[in-house]
Amino acid sequence: METVTIETAGTQFLELIARVEAGDEIVLTRGEHPIAKLVPFGPVRGKSVFGAMHGVISLGDAFFEPLPKEELAAWG
Repeated sequence: METVTIETAGTQFLELIARVEAGDEIVLTRGEHPIAKLVPFGPVRGKSVFGAMHGVISLGDAFFEPLPKEELAAWG
């Protein structure tokens, strides 16, 4: 990840944006202090859908068995 000063970013903005579009991440600094980060914009995650993992994962029968008394006691 490269660091670039704000002054440099102002004069090379279009070049930096092209690099970010290509997947680079660039930290913008004022002096030696980082103040912002340019990163590619990722896809927006959709809402969770109930049952979306149906058929993808499975739980064994042991999952539904009661916990042993020692385990229950540990939970207080």
